[in-house]
Amino acid sequence: MYRTVATATTMGGVPTDNVDFVVTLDQVPRWSDAESRSSLEYENGDPSFSNSFFPDPLKSPEEESSRNGMVSRFPLDHEINSKIYLWRGQPWNLEVDAVVNSTNENLEEAHSSPGLHAAAGPGLAEECATLGGCRTGMAKVTNAYDLPARRVIHTVGPKYAVKYHTAAENALSHCYRSCLELLIENGLRSIAMGCIYTEAKNYPREPAAHVAIRTVRRLLEKQKDEITAVVFCTGTSSDTEIYKRLLPLYFPRDKHEEEVAISKLPADVGDENGETIIDERKIRIKPLPKKANPKPSEAPDELPVSDVGLVRRNSSYLDTYLDPAFMSLIKDPDQRRQEQWEKTSQAQGGWNCAKLLGFGDLGGPPLSAAEEYSLHSRYISKANSLNLSEIAEMKIVYRGGVDSEGRPVMVVVGAHFLLRCLELERFVLYVVKEFEPLIQKPYTIVYLHSAASLQIQPDLGWMRRLQQILGRKHQRNLHAIYVLHPTFHLKATIFALQMFVDNVVWKKVVYVDRLLQLFRYVPREQLTIPDFARFRSEWWKGSYSGSPDEVRISSTVDTKYSGK
Repeated sequence: MYRTVATATTMGGVPTDNVDFVVTLDQVPRWSDAESRSSLEYENGDPSFSNSFFPDPLKSPEEESSRNGMVSRFPLDHEINSKIYLWRGQPWNLEVDAVVNSTNENLEEAHSSPGLHAAAGPGLAEECATLGGCRTGMAKVTNAYDLPARRVIHTVGPKYAVKYHTAAENALSHCYRSCLELLIENGLRSIAMGCIYTEAKNYPREPAAHVAIRTVRRLLEKQKDEITAVVFCTGTSSDTEIYKRLLPLYFPRDKHEEEVAISKLPADVGDENGETIIDERKIRIKPLPKKANPKPSEAPDELPVSDVGLVRRNSSYLDTYLDPAFMSLIKDPDQRRQEQWEKTSQAQGGWNCAKLLGFGDLGGPPLSAAEEYSLHSRYISKANSLNLSEIAEMKIVYRGGVDSEGRPVMVVVGAHFLLRCLELERFVLYVVKEFEPLIQKPYTIVYLHSAASLQIQPDLGWMRRLQQILGRKHQRNLHAIYVLHPTFHLKATIFALQMFVDNVVWKKVVYVDRLLQLFRYVPREQLTIPDFARFRSEWWKGSYSGSPDEVRISSTVDTKYSGK
């Protein structure tokens, strides 16, 4: 699929024909090469590249006096400079150990770097589908398949908003650092990196280039022996010009560029990893006061040992060494454990009446926001690592279309909930995994209770636990729960859920007796309704004789012997 092209056609980074081509590192201009500053030219006819390949953007004689006495934050280092390359073109045409793919959290082909999957072949998308996604700022590695590289490193860049500028900057820095760390962990030594930021995420190009270049510089300072080449690949003339202008700031090639960069660098160039420093979040440690230690106040002889400890703890001697604002955040571990036991005991005592009424174990203190987040994260991580296809085949929970206002719909079929044949813990994992994409935004639940009264249902204690695992996003973004064919027992159960579990979520229940009523909220074409639910609605209207359970059994028998 690929062929190697001559050096003369690739120095400018643009091939002379439309055939797939391979470019080796010795054909790419090295940043530190002196001859590249004057002799290398682009050959794509772009007038912005008609001059030298790397012009010197730092000539500023008027600021010479302001640099005297200042130390460069990015000093000249020929060894590091020898590892940096700048090339205009697609990174996957380079013969390197790894190339970087900027993608989204689901590692989808449609949101990846344009042309990568077409060049790598279908195997890349198939392997990406098995990785379970990737978080923003993180990276994952796959095989490169038909590419000249050995591996593809996938990373997810952040969305940009001015209000959250610092968070986006640090997330982008973490993208580049994660890619380089994965490179080292996999025993690879050369990497080609395109611009991780994308137009769809609104990240300004020049600030993003600052983050990319300084993050690579800081990591190379620590791991220069582990990496032999980092190729910055640009796809447009504007990106190339930005990198040509900023590279001398962080990778000066001589003393002149180092001196001029002192005044040209931004005020904040990050910490030792290249991340932005936030003064308000620094941990400050006060030095001990330099004074003679006064004698601690003596406790009276008649005080017991525990009271002596209290006297010493409250003495002015210790107050001089402890910051009250810091100590107020610390709670004695024994006291914290005792409070937790008391909350548990009170909760268990308060819900005994619910357990006696057959509603299940509703004991235990309510979870804090941090505890709910931790619990939800553990379940999501475990669910993504398991194959839950047998739960999906039961069609208890499945995605519908959208409701009348465009909110996504999740359908729950009560009659398919066969408690005797179901492992509840695996079902919870499946529910959490299926609900995760929906609960990020407003959504709707449709619960089909038709014929569900014939099946054993879980108690309220289990429902409370499931709601805690789904977390507060589920509670906040849930628009409504439309219940089709409710029974008196179900209404009593939901009333108990409102009383004992959650008054917010279960107040959103809307009872619907007929399908036509349900279609007012969710259009008919957006739902897949089982046959027994349709027969129940027909029986409810009086067009069917017999009980709804007889209709359901008749429908089941007819379906079985008709070969469906």
